[in-house]
Amino acid sequence: MIGALLYLQFHSLKNRTVRRILRLRQPKYLFGAIVGAAYFYLYFGRFIFGRAGGRGAAAPWASSSSTHELIEAGAALLFVTLVVMAWLLPGKGAVLHFTEAEVAFLFPAPITRRRLIHYYLLRIQLGILFSSLILPLILRRWGGGHFWFHAVGWWIIFCTLSLHGTATAFARARLLDRGITPARRRLVVLGLVVAGVTLTALWMRRSAPGLTGEALASGEGARDYLERVVASGPLPWLLLPGRLVTGPFLAADLAAFGKSLIPAFALLGLLYLWVVRTAVAFEEASADAAAKLAARVAAIRAGNAGAGTRRKVKSRPAPFKLRPTGPPAFAFLWKNLISAGQMFNLRLWILLMVGAGSICYVASRTMAGGGFLPFLSMMTGMVLCWSFMLGPQILRQDFRQDLRQADVLKTYPVPSWQLALGQLAGPVAILTAVQWVLLLVGAILASHIEQVGVGTPFVISAAVNAAIVIPPLNLLLFLVPNGAVLLFPGWVLSSATGPAAMEAMGQRLIFFFGQMLAVIVALLPAGGLSAGIFLLCHKLLSLSPAWSLVPAALAAAAVLVVEGGFGIFLLAKAFDKLDVAAETTP
Repeated sequence: MIGALLYLQFHSLKNRTVRRILRLRQPKYLFGAIVGAAYFYLYFGRFIFGRAGGRGAAAPWASSSSTHELIEAGAALLFVTLVVMAWLLPGKGAVLHFTEAEVAFLFPAPITRRRLIHYYLLRIQLGILFSSLILPLILRRWGGGHFWFHAVGWWIIFCTLSLHGTATAFARARLLDRGITPARRRLVVLGLVVAGVTLTALWMRRSAPGLTGEALASGEGARDYLERVVASGPLPWLLLPGRLVTGPFLAADLAAFGKSLIPAFALLGLLYLWVVRTAVAFEEASADAAAKLAARVAAIRAGNAGAGTRRKVKSRPAPFKLRPTGPPAFAFLWKNLISAGQMFNLRLWILLMVGAGSICYVASRTMAGGGFLPFLSMMTGMVLCWSFMLGPQILRQDFRQDLRQADVLKTYPVPSWQLALGQLAGPVAILTAVQWVLLLVGAILASHIEQVGVGTPFVISAAVNAAIVIPPLNLLLFLVPNGAVLLFPGWVLSSATGPAAMEAMGQRLIFFFGQMLAVIVALLPAGGLSAGIFLLCHKLLSLSPAWSLVPAALAAAAVLVVEGGFGIFLLAKAFDKLDVAAETTP
C-alpha cells in the first residue's frame, strides 16, 4: 500500500511540473518565467555557482567558542519558545491538512490510520525540502556558513517543528477527550514555565555574580555574565531540546556536525513514535479543515478573499451616506471603501490624526534635546517613502479586485471615465489618509529637532504643500497597475488559478518596475516646473523658502492632476476594449 501512495505522490508532482512547463508556450507565462529566472540568478545564482565545492565562507558564530555558545543558547531559547507556544495557543483539534480530493479518495479506502499519517508526513516533505534548500541560499547570499550544514539543519528544525505540531494537536485532542479543558492545560503549561523561570532566577541570584553598571556599560562584562548563565545552572538543561535540534545547523566543522546529528535524529524518532502511536480520531476534523481550505482558495481565486470563511462579520456604518443622485464615481468610491473593511473609516482616521498629533507634540516637547527624536522622525519619513512603493501593491480595491466582474460593470449605464475614476478613488483615499497621518507626525517631530536648522515655518509649509501634492501623485501610482490589469488581464487571471511559480514572480517584477518607470517619467514635468517656480519666487522675487514652496507645490499638483486626468481617459478606453471572456487561462 505504501508503494501506491508513493506512486500517487510522485505522479502528482510530475504532473504539476509538466503542466507548468507546457504553459510556458503562452507568452504571458514565458516572459514572466524569463524575468523571474533572471532575477533568481542575479540574486542567488552567482553566489551558488561562484564558489566551488559547495563550501561557503565561515559562519559568523565559528569565530570563537564564546560567541558560538551565546548564539546556540539564543537559538535554543527561540525553539523552546515556539514549542511552549504550541501548547498555549488555542488549537483546531486533531487536524492533518489533506486536500479535498485526498479526503474523498483516501479516507474511504482500505488504508490504515498509520499509513494515512505516513502519507501525510511524506507529502509535507516536499515543502520542507524546498524551504531547507532555499534558506541556505539566502544565508549564503549574505555570506556565511556551510551550505549542506545549513540545509540539513533547516530540514531537522522544520521536521521537528512539524512533528511536534502534529503531536501537540493529537495530545490536545486526547486531553480534551479525558475532560481536561484548554484552560486547565494552559494553566499547567504556564505553571511549568513560571517554575523554570523562577528556578533560573533563584540560581542566578545565589550562584552567579551580579551584573554591575560598569560591566553593563563596557559590553565585555555583560557578555561574560551571559556566558556564565547559559553554560551553568538550570538554564542549559531547560534549553537542552532546543540545543539538540539546532546543533546541526550551528555546527562549526564536520566533526561537530556528525556528533550533533545523532541526538537530533533520536529526538525526531521519539516525536515520530509519539505521532503514530497516539490513538486519536483525526478524520472528521481533517475533512472539515479541507473543505474550509477549498472554499477559501476558491474565494481568493474569484477575487473575494473573505467569502471562503464562515466567520460572521459584524456590520458597520458606511463610510459616508450615499445619496440616490449624484456623480456615479461616488458610488464606486463608496463600494470600494466598504470592501476595504475596517481599513478605512473617516471618523477613525480623524481621531487617529488628532491622537497621533497630540502624542507626537507632547513627545517632541519632552524629548527635544535627545537623540531619540531625530531617529523617530527619520523612521517616520522612511515609512512615508515606503508607502508610495508598497501602498499600490497592498491596496487592491480597484479594477484588480473587480476584474472578473468586468462584464457586469460594462452593463452599468455609467460613462467609462466615471467608472475608472470611482474605482481608483477608493485606494487613493485610503493611502492618502495613511500618508497624511505620517506627514503630520513627521512634521511635528521635525519642527522640534534642533539639528534641522530650517525653522518651524518651513517645516509646516513643506508638510502642507506635500499634503496637496500627495493625492494626485497617488492617483498616478494607482493608474499604472490598473492600466496593466486592463491591458494584460491574462497575467492577473493566471496568478489566481494556481500556486505561484517562477513566472508569477516574473510577472510581478515586470509590473513593479514598469510602474516605477512610468511614475518617474510622469514626475519629470511636474518636478521640473515646480523647481523652476520655486527658484523664480525665491531668487527673483525674494520670497522666503516657506512661501516659495506654495506656488511650486500648486504647480506640481496641477501638472499631476492633468496627467491623472489623461490617464483616467486612457484607462476608460482600455476598459471599453476589455474582453475577459477572450482571455484563456489554463
